[in-house]
Amino acid sequence: MAFHEIRFPDNISRNARGGPRRLTEIVELASGDEERNSPWANSRRVYDVAYGIRDADDLARVVAFFEARGGQLHGFRFKDWADYKSGAPLAVTEPTDQPLGIGDGAITTFQLVKLYRSGPHSWTRVIQKPVSGTTRIAVEGVEQLAGWSLEVATGIVTFDAAPAPGVAITAGFQFDVPVRFDTNQLDVTLNIERLGSISSIPLIEVRR
Repeated sequence: MAFHEIRFPDNISRNARGGPRRLTEIVELASGDEERNSPWANSRRVYDVAYGIRDADDLARVVAFFEARGGQLHGFRFKDWADYKSGAPLAVTEPTDQPLGIGDGAITTFQLVKLYRSGPHSWTRVIQKPVSGTTRIAVEGVEQLAGWSLEVATGIVTFDAAPAPGVAITAGFQFDVPVRFDTNQLDVTLNIERLGSISSIPLIEVRR
């Protein structure tokens, strides 16, 4: 099993369907009340890319991509067009979009994250697959054009020298979702006179 640092074709993913999924266990009591619990601390993205296939060339690209990944065997990158930026969907990516942490004079590595907030509640998502060349870093609101590096396979930012104690580290970036095919078979409806079709091509987020 390996992860292939290659992105699923953008022109097909643009028309895919899907989004976050959570697992909630609900127990209804004899009184009619209910208890709810989630064994998942984090959500998991699921998609269906069959909706993005528009012609025979698209179909051929998906089949080739599926074969090269070994079906469910190897993970790959996927662009979720509804959620691929550190900031608002229509906003320009800024180096102050997301807080990464506070310097302590010793720590040199910081993980890219994205905060989802609604009212007093929030959830922090670890970003493991930033898009190369899109990340911007700031210290105390001042963009740092040098003095740091990014591992695009993990989303870890490493500073050449540890940021000073008490300074805020922030980042802006675009990112992909690590996924795999959630099927080992592409069920193609063959039609020689047309292009053929695939009713469903499910993808599921890979947790690493």
